[in-house]
Amino acid sequence: MIANFKQEELIEIMIQSLKEKYPEINLIEITESPENPNTLWIKITSPKDEDRKLELRELAAEKCTDILCDYGYHMLVMPIMMVS
Repeated sequence: MIANFKQEELIEIMIQSLKEKYPEINLIEITESPENPNTLWIKITSPKDEDRKLELRELAAEKCTDILCDYGYHMLVMPIMMVS
């Protein structure tokens, strides 16, 4: 994982918070953005329902904005539809 200890802690808290409302999601991986190494991409599995996926994106964006404002870490949650 690319993240430092505090980022890992914040990501874990965020993922647990998202899982409370969207228990079907799982963390896939955390990577550095190719455009900006200071941005972390948090890839998670996506809900199959489009409405839930949109709600998840909105909630995740709010949480990422809070982390940016409170700690200065830029993160993006990216729901990814897993093909079976």
